[in-house]
Amino acid sequence: MARDYLVIRQRARTETVVKRSRFIATASPVKDEAEAQQFVDEIRREFWDATHNVYAFTVGDNDEIVRSSDDGEPSGTAGRPVLEVILKEGIKHCAVVVTRYFGGTLLGAGGLVRAYGAAAREALHAAGIARVVPAHEVSFVVDYPAVGKVQSYLASRGYSVLGVDYLETATIRVLVPAPELERFHADLTDMLLGRYWPMVGEETRALVDPEKGGSSLP
Repeated sequence: MARDYLVIRQRARTETVVKRSRFIATASPVKDEAEAQQFVDEIRREFWDATHNVYAFTVGDNDEIVRSSDDGEPSGTAGRPVLEVILKEGIKHCAVVVTRYFGGTLLGAGGLVRAYGAAAREALHAAGIARVVPAHEVSFVVDYPAVGKVQSYLASRGYSVLGVDYLETATIRVLVPAPELERFHADLTDMLLGRYWPMVGEETRALVDPEKGGSSLP
């Protein structure tokens, strides 16, 4: 299993104006190089009349594939700054297109680097950043009187509930990040007064909020 890494949760778009030039930045999670290129082509079609559609993307848990394009801007002033923002933020499996509508005022090389980099950073943060971590599916049985208490605990901690089977007792399946397993078991053991016998599945992956914790499916 690969080490922890950051991703963006969803597609997002932001817009800024620098000396009358409009910079429209669109960020999207991507699974592979083909999906990244499809995303770039989609944005290019949407903004077909723009002065430039600059892009950068990285694919792979360890940035195995990285691409960038200045799309007609002076070499090194557009695509590379966007890519450097993605890499510096540590975000994986991500593509960003920064669309520029020229406003009539030249920004110079330094101005372009700053404008494209800032636009990319805003879009990435607007998309929401999450951490991908090793995780396990934990399944356990709960007597009905304790179901509400357990569900409140899971919700308060942000854990992803994969399913609940209601038979003579309730069987709850939860996605738990590997670093939190020990605490999770301890909390449930206390909550259920020792009547906690979990079944832990093989290692998979989960998304966690870098600040709040919890878990969700990637």
